Amino acid sequence: MPVTPAIDKLPSDRSFDPLSDSKTGLTQTSGRCRQMRAFKASFAYFALVFVTGFVLGAIRIPFVVPRLGVRWAELLEMPLMLCACFLAARFCVRRYGPFPALQRLGIGLVALGLLVAAELVLTVASGRSVAGYVAGRDPVSGTAYLIALIVFAALPLLVARRHGAGDSFARRPPRGAAGPDA
Repeated sequence: MPVTPAIDKLPSDRSFDPLSDSKTGLTQTSGRCRQMRAFKASFAYFALVFVTGFVLGAIRIPFVVPRLGVRWAELLEMPLMLCACFLAARFCVRRYGPFPALQRLGIGLVALGLLVAAELVLTVASGRSVAGYVAGRDPVSGTAYLIALIVFAALPLLVARRHGAGDSFARRPPRGAAGPDA
């Protein structure tokens, strides 16, 4: 007697996903695929924040620094950058996620490494030494900058919404889609 798959035993619901975990909302994918999604999220997070900082720096240096000085110009830019970091972290975690907490922290740390590396490359490319760059930082705005870097690294961990049990968050249904009560 031939063996036939029990297709009729599968749920008829089109949203059935044999790889999803109904308790956590996480999709079981290979480790390599998860790592690639995490790296893409890290790179996108870094790129969005770096470009925002580059644009704000292009405005700050010629227009704000001559009027207020380096310290106040950097301190005024800091809330804008932290807002951009928050929005970028939320976008990347939602776009490439869901991720467990430890992986979201890894996303932030990889993005921090990319950001610091890019800043050091630009420092050396502009003809300054790294030691001269660090020594030339204003003590107040430099300390605020270091705190902002720590917040930047932690934001992917902090922005994830929690839905249900576990250490993850579930994807939201697309706009206009019928909810579970419909």
